[in-house]
Amino acid sequence: VSTVSVVDRRGESEESGDDETKRKSLNGEVDSLQAPSTVPKESPVDMDTITLDPDEEDVDLVHCRIGKIEGLEVLRKAKTISLRQNLIQCIENLDSLVSLRELDLYDNQIRKLENLQALTELEQLDVSFNILRKIEGLECLTKITKLFLLHNKIMSIANLDQLTSLQMLELGSNRIRVIENLDSLTSLESLFLGTNKISQLQNLDGLHSLTVLSIQSNRITKLEGLQNLVSLRELYLSHNGIEVIEGLENNKKLTTLDIAANRIKKIENISHLTELKEFWMNDNQIDNWADLDELKNAKGLETVYLERNPLQKDPQYRRKIMLALPNVRQIDATFIRF
Repeated sequence: VSTVSVVDRRGESEESGDDETKRKSLNGEVDSLQAPSTVPKESPVDMDTITLDPDEEDVDLVHCRIGKIEGLEVLRKAKTISLRQNLIQCIENLDSLVSLRELDLYDNQIRKLENLQALTELEQLDVSFNILRKIEGLECLTKITKLFLLHNKIMSIANLDQLTSLQMLELGSNRIRVIENLDSLTSLESLFLGTNKISQLQNLDGLHSLTVLSIQSNRITKLEGLQNLVSLRELYLSHNGIEVIEGLENNKKLTTLDIAANRIKKIENISHLTELKEFWMNDNQIDNWADLDELKNAKGLETVYLERNPLQKDPQYRRKIMLALPNVRQIDATFIRF
């Protein structure tokens, strides 16, 4: 596995999607497998042919070639329903499932978020890998804590104001250009916006509870707008156009900083990040060994990625990192043997 793909994987939420798709979805290879279920032309089955157990709490209807949601009224006890990898085009006929906690519609052909208003107990919703163009129809889901909308065609972040219990929001691989309309999400802990078209870090000030922020593979050129995120522990900004490490003065709790594959010439302004455990800096323009002094205060630093910087041309590359940072256990993809 190339390091780059490893770096990319880390900035995605681990919870949505199957591993194979997730592994491929990160280096922009996604389009070739956008809905695996649609490649061979499958004809939908009739729901009448599927036997449902009225007492079942966890209902698994994965890859059943279901074309239309219907006949689920018997599932009054259902807490979780998985309809992933089917041929569903419309969210409908769910009104009787009032005790539902989790609904999984990953990898279908859904164009619109609708008909969810009866599911007021819902805590988790996954509509990743569909063809949604906007976020809508979620106002009644006030108990929802995790929302996965990975890999759709969503143009903007909107209509989330009522979801004040939301802890995780996954909007990676969409067409979002601006970070906006997040102020009411004061419980949000993880925000994933990788592989969009975002050019500026902004409008994050209200997210005081945020611990994970991933905005890899966007168009960001300046590190800014993070001063209020004092709880932030993991920051993933690889594959952007950042030139200077700056603006992290208040993010003292950071344990992971990933700024691989940018245009950075100098490691600077991070000597105060004493909690750092992982530092991803490969594929930049670092050429001065003295820069590693910036990491000396992070006594718990375990992993450092510096490959494909000018520094790597030094025949003593690994040895010099070990001397400068004696606590490090892993340099690039290789563990240190003692």
